[in-house]
Amino acid sequence: GGWAAITWFAEKGGMTPGTLRIWIRRGQIDSGTRQGVTTDERNRLRELERENKELHRANEILKAAAAFFARELDPRLPR
Repeated sequence: GGWAAITWFAEKGGMTPGTLRIWIRRGQIDSGTRQGVTTDERNRLRELERENKELHRANEILKAAAAFFARELDPRLPR
């Protein structure tokens, strides 16, 4: 069966059958023969998540700066 072939090829390639199975599935997804998130989509999601984290961090800094300057410029606000 398929598992025997994967095991045989994995041994010849110096890897575990599980690793080879994952690579086969990834290839099937990337080629469109299996449903799932492609490697390109996965990389784009990671990039967007990183960018989102940076934007959240920048937004927090800007909020803190705005609050600081509001207190400095408005003598009615507590310091």
